[in-house]
Amino acid sequence: MDSTTLPLAARSGRVAAAVCAAAMISLAVAMGIGRFAFTPLFPLMVRDGLLDSHAGAMLAAANYLGYLAGALAASRLRIKPALLLALGLAGTVLITAAVGWTASGFWWAVLRFLAGVMSAWTLVATSAWGLGWLAAIGRPDLAGVQFSGVGIGIAAAGMFCLLLGRSLPSPQLWIGLAALGALASILPLVLSRSLPAPPAPMPAAAAAATGPAAPQATFGLVVCYTLFGFGYILPATYLPALARQLVDDPAVFGLAWPVFGAAAAISTVLVSWRLAKAQRLGVWAAAHLLMAAGVLLPAVWTSLASVTLAALLVGGTFMVITMVGMQEARARAEGQATRVLGRMTAGFAVGQLAGPLVSASIARLTDTEAAALHMALALSALGLLGSAAWLWKTNSHIAHRKGKP
Repeated sequence: MDSTTLPLAARSGRVAAAVCAAAMISLAVAMGIGRFAFTPLFPLMVRDGLLDSHAGAMLAAANYLGYLAGALAASRLRIKPALLLALGLAGTVLITAAVGWTASGFWWAVLRFLAGVMSAWTLVATSAWGLGWLAAIGRPDLAGVQFSGVGIGIAAAGMFCLLLGRSLPSPQLWIGLAALGALASILPLVLSRSLPAPPAPMPAAAAAATGPAAPQATFGLVVCYTLFGFGYILPATYLPALARQLVDDPAVFGLAWPVFGAAAAISTVLVSWRLAKAQRLGVWAAAHLLMAAGVLLPAVWTSLASVTLAALLVGGTFMVITMVGMQEARARAEGQATRVLGRMTAGFAVGQLAGPLVSASIARLTDTEAAALHMALALSALGLLGSAAWLWKTNSHIAHRKGKP
């Protein structure tokens, strides 16, 4: 693949295609299956008498904790990104299969915790490895292809459950998803081994990375990414429940998750394509504004149309924010990509954990659950708006500084 007999453009093109394919599939397996497959499988496990709502919430919490633990570990591990990626993929496949092999609530909680760890490892490793290679060969515009893997995995897992959920019990669906993940993981495992570490960026690629490059300049990014996790988790958790109250049609709920994943996949590609020359912080700020609108909408207008629009606004921005946030942090990392991206992912995990806790605390001070949810959504939107203002101000400051002679 890196033969010196090939022209430089041909070598770069082949490397770009290989890196994009490996990163996209890695994220599809680890995030779309390992982390988010529980969403379409949960109602099927309830149908089979394996779980109730309380147990499902406990398993979700275990996954959030695992995601935080995995992110914190990734920021401290002295492991090359390619190796961390391989460990994350192998662990995801084994853990997904193990959920279908046991019927113990305790072991399910342990497995969902470990699935969160593997998801964080793979996201951090894939971002460091994949974005590093794209920067090195001067193709950062292809980042959207890489991050579309999360949406593709979500859509694939959702369609798998929709098509086979009526004829197969949920344990077999877990094992089937693990088998699909194992087959899909072969390509990224092979390619990440043949391209273990990106070379030093070419001058063009270095120039394309906007913003100051200093590891200590990432604190504000971590805070904004934490507020993103806090703002995202509440609508992602409660919008399906609101839709269920408004429309009693199982087909709608079955299609909701694949559509959500497709929107996430398409959004990253479109942003990378249409906004290739835009400042990352400006795109990030705009995405926070759109997500804030999606978060607030159900609190001020409760209808199927508002819930659908809110889902599109949140689903269409959450992977865009992930993509540009990881790109910006990696560009500032100066050889510490895994460490810095681990901090970013840990910040998101903290915000994600805080969302339900804050909502539950507000519920103790209000008369109804609906009022508590609306107040929590308003607080989430406020955090997104505040972080958008900081990102926009920082982006303007950087642009002004670059414009000086």
